[in-house]
Amino acid sequence: MLTVDFDRFPVPAGCRLLDLGCGAGRHSFEAFRCGADVVALDYSLGEVSGVNAMLAAMALEGQAPATARAAAVRGDALALPFADATFDRVIIAEVLEHLPADTAVMAEIARVLRPGGWVAVTVPNRLPEQVCWSLSTAYHTVEGGHIRIYRQSELRERLTAVGLEPIGTHFAHALHAPYWWLRCLVGVHDDDHPATRLYHRLLVWDMMRRPQVTRLAERILNPVIGKSIVLYLRKPEVARAAG
Repeated sequence: MLTVDFDRFPVPAGCRLLDLGCGAGRHSFEAFRCGADVVALDYSLGEVSGVNAMLAAMALEGQAPATARAAAVRGDALALPFADATFDRVIIAEVLEHLPADTAVMAEIARVLRPGGWVAVTVPNRLPEQVCWSLSTAYHTVEGGHIRIYRQSELRERLTAVGLEPIGTHFAHALHAPYWWLRCLVGVHDDDHPATRLYHRLLVWDMMRRPQVTRLAERILNPVIGKSIVLYLRKPEVARAAG
């Protein structure tokens, strides 16, 4: 399930892409299929190992162009192990809401992005996230959980302050918002509750079949209850003159 829309966020073959906080690697895999040279970075050694295994399997099965390269590495978002202007594209999906020093991470993104490069940033959307916080303390107080809820304007201002220019935005995954509200009601860590299991089956069916009725429903509902907000930004070709 992709949160970043690769039609709005073009990833040309041969570009260098950083998937920062890659998790299980969903965006890395799609970028690799596009022919990008992908670096998937995560702090979790387990996630890095799993992503590397999948990338190797994809290459073996010919799921990516032979010219593309991809690897997952362990690293710290606060001190990225890359030189300035290394990447043409950066994706950071559902990560910033977990990090106390989010502005420092934004500055690191701007540093490693080349002038003219693009960034895709996704975080939980304010309204659905507020509902989750109000329904369940456990939802956001677990170790490594969400520590803040962003206003769209606040997120855009912070990213602009590190030198990035907003160029577009949209919402995603409206059908997933009620699923998380339901989990918060019945027990956010209860994977076996009949209600959440039934809704999860619906989501899997939707992702696998992508029927027209649910695709239309999500497009209509995304601006209202989309679970995630996605911002696309660009690093200017020439830095603005001071003053």
